Amino acid sequence: GRSIDVDAEAMPGMAADAAPGRARAARKSRAGGLPAATPAAEPVSAEPVTMYGTSETYTDYGVNPFTMVADDALSTFSIDVDTASFTIARKKIEAGVLPPPEAVRVEEFVNYLDYGYAAPTDGEAFAVHMDAMPDPFRSGHHILRVGVQAREISRDARPPLHLTFLVDVSGSMSSSDKLGLARKSLHMLVDSLREDDTVALATYAGRTAKILDPTPASRKWAIHQAIADLRAGGSTAMASGLDLAYEMAWDSFEPGHENRVIVLSDGDANVGNTSWDDMLSQIKGYADRGVTMSTIGFGMGNYQDTLMEQLSNHGDGNNYYIDDADQARRVFVEELGGTLVTVARDTRIQVEFNPDAVLAYRLIGYENRDIADKDFRNDKVDAGEVGSGHNVTALYDVILADGYARDLATVRLRYEQPGADVDHGGSGGIERAWTFRDRDLAERPDFASRDLRMAYTAATFAEILRHSPEVEELSLDALIAFGDGSRRPGEADDTELIELMRQARTLGAGTRSGVVSVR
Repeated sequence: GRSIDVDAEAMPGMAADAAPGRARAARKSRAGGLPAATPAAEPVSAEPVTMYGTSETYTDYGVNPFTMVADDALSTFSIDVDTASFTIARKKIEAGVLPPPEAVRVEEFVNYLDYGYAAPTDGEAFAVHMDAMPDPFRSGHHILRVGVQAREISRDARPPLHLTFLVDVSGSMSSSDKLGLARKSLHMLVDSLREDDTVALATYAGRTAKILDPTPASRKWAIHQAIADLRAGGSTAMASGLDLAYEMAWDSFEPGHENRVIVLSDGDANVGNTSWDDMLSQIKGYADRGVTMSTIGFGMGNYQDTLMEQLSNHGDGNNYYIDDADQARRVFVEELGGTLVTVARDTRIQVEFNPDAVLAYRLIGYENRDIADKDFRNDKVDAGEVGSGHNVTALYDVILADGYARDLATVRLRYEQPGADVDHGGSGGIERAWTFRDRDLAERPDFASRDLRMAYTAATFAEILRHSPEVEELSLDALIAFGDGSRRPGEADDTELIELMRQARTLGAGTRSGVVSVR
């Protein structure tokens, strides 16, 4: 992989409870004109990148180039509901240092904010919402938004949860923003469960330990006590811990219920059978049998972002990073259904652009979620899982044709129902389609919805942080002003996003001094 130089002086210790923040969006910028058919850039190796001065690893997935519609009218990708990248960036910035560009995944900034999409009707699993506006800073560019809203299952109507917590109690987890915050998070989660849910608990350090057999949530006191007794010390045998956790989860497996392993860790694995491919293969095998995985990350200095994201991807689950108690409450209390109750499996989107309306397009983010166009209807190909009430947003930067046609694009969404064809044997897919019409396009940015404008703001901020060539000409001051004028009344997340951008500006974001050099 490539190594990144980070000024050691700019790496203060992480505060145990950094202030909360929230955000999400999607979009980009650059000097105007038709994007000289951006060359299909050299493929990025997607090898984990280690930051100098730390043992943190992140992966550079590159930046999507523009594609000429005449060459390829189809854009196909897996849905992504993760938000870890945003909270990692927030913790870094609030600690006084910019995140490494490789840590920034634009779609996770986009999907951190809630856009208030209307829920699906008539028993449908999803509703799709579309709108567009001219780029506020680049003549000739437009931003198209595709928003997907999943149906919500009420707390009483959801299936029982059978959760196996796998907690990293190695010495690297000893700080209050690691194991201390993990304990707080688990206490919150347990208090949010129904009496017919169950919890099991295992730990790993130099050795693994079964702490609690599957226990009904009606016995909350016993679960809380087991969590409170967790202490850190020793090395890190993650692979052995996964073996134990999945063995426990499989022994208590209940068909038709939500069976999930939840890993709480900094991702550091330095002892035992920690072969990357072995762990991913094991997790994928259990996911195909109906035991999914969520990864919950903590701490800085040795955080293994690449490992935590890929474990959850192969486990048909989700990946969160907890930087403070407010984020824990958001994930495990306010959005518990979306975190742990799956309403659709292997969910993917395909956008087909009309060559009479669109000359070129670029999907903003989702670089590591690309699916071959020919595999859109191949249900054996793994894609993203969506939880109860989750919403997912994707933004496209497009160049419209002169006198463009009325229909800009067709948006197709395909998914499988939870529990159906768990072994990915194929042909269980459900597909829906919507048309993106010119009436969905605002004449001016200030005529567009505040939701779209905030999505643009968050995505473009992420583009600046990851040094995307598409925003080289964009002023962060101008983006802050645009975002500040686009805030939605009563949305604290919007205010926090703008404040985070201001903090990033003081650290050099958007300037050459804010660039982390790559060697």
